[in-house]
Formats: sequence, C-alpha cells, structure tokens
Amino acid sequence: MFRVFVLNTMLLLIAAPVVSHATDRLVTVTGEASISVKPDTAVIRIGVTNQGKTAQAASEANAKEMTAVLAAIKANGVADRDIQTSRLSLQPQYDPNKGGTARLLGFRVTNQLTVKIRAIDKLPDFLDRTVAAGANEMSGIELIVSEQSKLLDQVRAEAIADARRKAELYAHAAGAKVGHVVSITDEGAIPPPSPVKAFRAGGAVPVAPGEQMLRAAVTVSYELTP
Repeated sequence: MFRVFVLNTMLLLIAAPVVSHATDRLVTVTGEASISVKPDTAVIRIGVTNQGKTAQAASEANAKEMTAVLAAIKANGVADRDIQTSRLSLQPQYDPNKGGTARLLGFRVTNQLTVKIRAIDKLPDFLDRTVAAGANEMSGIELIVSEQSKLLDQVRAEAIADARRKAELYAHAAGAKVGHVVSITDEGAIPPPSPVKAFRAGGAVPVAPGEQMLRAAVTVSYELTP
C-alpha cells in the first residue's frame, strides 16, 4: 500500500502543468488625486491653574473654578462623551534662590480637559465662555475633518482612475493596449490634524480653520496586450 501511494503521488506531480504568473510586458504608473476640505471639528485642551500657600487651598480654589469652567463647556452644547480629563497635577513651588536651603512658597494645581467641539463654528463662542468662566490655560487646538475616511475613499478611487489614464497613454504610445491589473500599491499618506500653537487666556483669540489637503497615491502595474 505504501509503495502504491508514493507512485501515484509521483505521477500526479509529473502530470501537473507548470503555470507561471510572471510577465515581462508590464506598464507601471503612479496615479494621484487630492481634495481640499475645510475642517469641521476642533479638539482643544483647556483648563485651570491655581496657586496657593497650601495644597488644600490651591486644590479648593482650582476645584471651584474648574466647576464653573465645566458648566460653561456644557452650556455651550458639548456632550459628556466629548469631555475628558487629560491632566491633573499638584506641584510644590520653591524659592528659585539657589544660595541656601530651598524655601517652599506654596503649591500649584493644574486641571486640564480635552474637549471635542463637533461644530467648529461654535469655537469662538466656546472660547469666550470658558475664559470668562475662569479657564486660564490652553495647550493647543487640533482642527480635523470628521468624515476623513469617506473622503479619502473617494480620492483613492480617483487616483486609480488617474493611474489607468496614464497607463493607457503610455500603452498607446508604445503600440499596445492595457490589460489586467497585476498589482496595486497604496502610496498615499493621511496628513495629521492641523495644530494651533499653545496660547494662554488674556485676550481675544482668533481661530482660522483654513483647509486640509487629503491626498491619495497608488502605484499600479498593468499587463500590456498586443
């Protein structure tokens, strides 16, 4: 039984045809497409920093002001799911004089929130209300496009169409035709959210959303036919 099995296996291997998928008749091109989109969502880190002679005094003052800031944020229509504590710290503050033993001056408390504002046109009013409520520290704003994935799908499809157009141009010039797709490589990159430099409260802060460029690039190889 064992010998028969080995013989049958060898016969199958000999009879099986050798298929090669390689081809030397290829045209490889890179297709590109892009779209400019205005950001519609803002993510901001905002908070309150207080100082006091004791840790308790600094903490109580911070809690009081932060409660007012949080109320102002919610009054601006921001949902609980879009508010998250991102930093809470208590640090002793010492006399910077280096000539001798350091002297404790007091304590500093910082409480910071990360807030997502889904209607970017409400951002100026949001800033006005939170600053008026006591917010005195903002570490930055990121302006993002909420439907970025859907828009990128559209741009990718346009990049494929651009690759096909280029392939047909080269094929025609070479006296050939474009056949099946052999390979596709995604070369595109998604740009990071647009950051706005950190700033502190103390006056009106203009915010210009501008536009973001969403780009896709693909490298496609096509088989050439006569």
